[in-house]
Amino acid sequence: MIDREGLADFLRRRRESLQPEDVGLSRGPRRRTGGLRREEVAALCHMSTDYYARLERATGPQPSEQMIAAIAQGLHLSLDERDHVFRLAGHNPPARGPSSEHISPGLLRILDRLPDTPAEIVTELGETLRQSPLGVALLGDARHREGLDRSIGYRWFTDPQARAPYPPDERRMLSRVYAAGLRELVTVRGPESRPAYLAGLLVAESTEFRELWDAHEVGLRPPDVKRFHHPEVGALELHCQTLLDPEQSHRLLVYTAAPGSESYEKLQLLAVIGSQTLR
Repeated sequence: MIDREGLADFLRRRRESLQPEDVGLSRGPRRRTGGLRREEVAALCHMSTDYYARLERATGPQPSEQMIAAIAQGLHLSLDERDHVFRLAGHNPPARGPSSEHISPGLLRILDRLPDTPAEIVTELGETLRQSPLGVALLGDARHREGLDRSIGYRWFTDPQARAPYPPDERRMLSRVYAAGLRELVTVRGPESRPAYLAGLLVAESTEFRELWDAHEVGLRPPDVKRFHHPEVGALELHCQTLLDPEQSHRLLVYTAAPGSESYEKLQLLAVIGSQTLR
C-alpha cells in the first residue's frame, strides 16, 4: 500500500535539502527560495508541476514505477533512498547492479558540472543513460533510441549508420573490441544474463559478429585517441577518460581535445552551434 503522507514528507524534505547547483541548475541573482522549487523538480523528473505538487500534498494518485524511477533520478537519490521511495509509493524496488539504470548521485553531480564538455553516462552494454549538452551535439541525442538500439554494440553490427562517424580504417578494430568486450561480459554475468541474450541475437543477425565471436578474443581495448567525423565540424581527435561506478557498472565517458589543437577549436565551434544543422 502507498504511504501517501510518508511519500509526501520524504519528497518535500529531499527537495528542500537540494540546492540548484546540486542538480546542474543556475541559482540566479534574485533567488530567495531555500532548496529547489517544485517546478524545478517537476522539470528534472519530466512531469507536470501540478502532478508533482499533488504528490507533495499527499493528494495525488499512486505514482507508477516509471514515475517513481523518474523522481528518484530527478532528485539525485542514492540507491538506498531510491529503494525507500519505491516502498513508500507501494512498489517493490528495482534490482540493483548492472541491470539497473539508476545513476548514482556522484556521477550525476560530475556530469552536471560538464555543460561545455562532451560527456555521457553509459551502461556496461553501451546504453547511454544521460548526456551533457555538448555530448548530444557530438554523439547525437540518445533519448530517441529505444529497445536494443540503445546499445552501441548492437547498433554497430546491425545498423551501418552507427559506423558512419568513425574512420573506415578503424572500424574492423572497433568491431573486434565490441565483440571481445561482450564476450568478457557474458563470462562475468553468466549464460542467463542480458549480455548473453544480446550476444545470442547478434550471432543470429550478423555474420561479422558471428565470425568474431567464434574467434573468442578477449582483452581488447579501444584506441586511447578516438577519431570522429562530425557532419558539421568535420574530423575530430578526442581523448576519452572513463570514470567507473563499480556498484552499478555505469561509466562516465568524458571526451576532451588537446588545448590549442584543431580539434579543440572545433569543439568550441560545436559548443556554439549545438545540435543544429548548418546546411
